[in-house]
Amino acid sequence: QVQLVESGGGSVQTGGSLRLSCVANGYTYSGYAMAWFRQAQGKELEAVASCHRDGITFHAIYADSVKGRFTISRDMAKNTLYLQMNSLKPDDTAIYYCAASQYTRYRTLDPQAYQSWGQGTQVTVAA
Repeated sequence: QVQLVESGGGSVQTGGSLRLSCVANGYTYSGYAMAWFRQAQGKELEAVASCHRDGITFHAIYADSVKGRFTISRDMAKNTLYLQMNSLKPDDTAIYYCAASQYTRYRTLDPQAYQSWGQGTQVTVAA
């Protein structure tokens, strides 16, 4: 059984940084797609970034709203997904969720591709 556990959320000022972590317990689909999503209060789920590994090559894709500010990465040895968030804005305030796919080998921002989800971690960016 796959269990995703996020951490690293918190409150920061505009322009600050945070790094989210997601430990993927029981997730053995090495190289398959993993992703970060977020949901702001009263809004729909929004894709943030996704990645997969093809051999030794790491591939990532980002939502336009976070390109150049956020970086997704994965430590295969620690079975942990990360999201480095820099230059944070109030619009980045949301609950951030880690997601993992058991079927999709390629990075995708489609939430329907992911079967396992974490419980979420709150990120709040003050103006």
